[in-house]
Amino acid sequence: MKILQMIYLRHCRLYIKEDFGFLIFVRKIVYKSIIYLVIIILFLILTSLISNAAQLRKGIFDKDVWRNVLEFFSAAAFWSVGVYMAAIIVVSQFYAEVSESVGQGVLNNFFIGKYHTPTEEERIYMFLDMKSSTTIAEKLGHVKYFGMLREYYADLSEPIVRYSGEIYQYVGDEVVVTWKLKNGLRDNNCIECFYAMKQSLISNVAKYSEAFGVVPSFKAGFHSGAVTTGEIGVIKRDIIFTGDVLNTTARIQSLCNTYDVDILISGELIKKLSLPARYQIKSLGDNELKGRNEKIELLTLLSS
Repeated sequence: MKILQMIYLRHCRLYIKEDFGFLIFVRKIVYKSIIYLVIIILFLILTSLISNAAQLRKGIFDKDVWRNVLEFFSAAAFWSVGVYMAAIIVVSQFYAEVSESVGQGVLNNFFIGKYHTPTEEERIYMFLDMKSSTTIAEKLGHVKYFGMLREYYADLSEPIVRYSGEIYQYVGDEVVVTWKLKNGLRDNNCIECFYAMKQSLISNVAKYSEAFGVVPSFKAGFHSGAVTTGEIGVIKRDIIFTGDVLNTTARIQSLCNTYDVDILISGELIKKLSLPARYQIKSLGDNELKGRNEKIELLTLLSS
């Protein structure tokens, strides 16, 4: 499923998003469905030509071959299957668009009612904030800044999917990413995601420099702990997390500027990770965070 999500995300970014990114929801579904249907039909024509040519032992441009192909495509059976395929494509595109809008995996959770009853679970959180966002916004103006944010979040999305993250919410120029504890710890997904996101921006330096005259960068804070997860709302339903871990992670992230680092991780989370030797762990000591009675150890990473 994760591989399919990555393929879909990359496909939309490269071939569809640039052309249809500003179209309304329904038109996006229609255009994408038409593109997929045309691709399928062209594939069927090609395979039918090859099959009939092999059966008749003639070239694919032979009139007898084309006559058989036309008979196949004009048959009622083909059109009934075609209508069925079109319906499946439209439904799948609708699901994909809604899923992309509400967040990876959120729509599935709504359908199966996973969080209809509040559930306590262990999660890892990353609060990621763009550096100097106010200065950049003043330089670009609100409209152009919004365009840059669109590209910025799009470039960060693929690493999040690749490393099993879930986008909880966007708050202005900040994005909150979460992992179930086992998913975030597996192969150090949460930390690898951070560095993959940085690499994604580095790979697009030319794009940002040419289009906006600035290259965005970010800082992030990490923490883990217990949260209560559940559905909330009547007019607009949503799945939310509540727990001290969110406030703590936000405050950890806010200290990145104080220590002049791009990444801060709580001592609680570091103890759960098994980081490879290429990461040098540097302790920054115990810190008092607003709203917490106990001090918390903060650490940063120096990648070699």
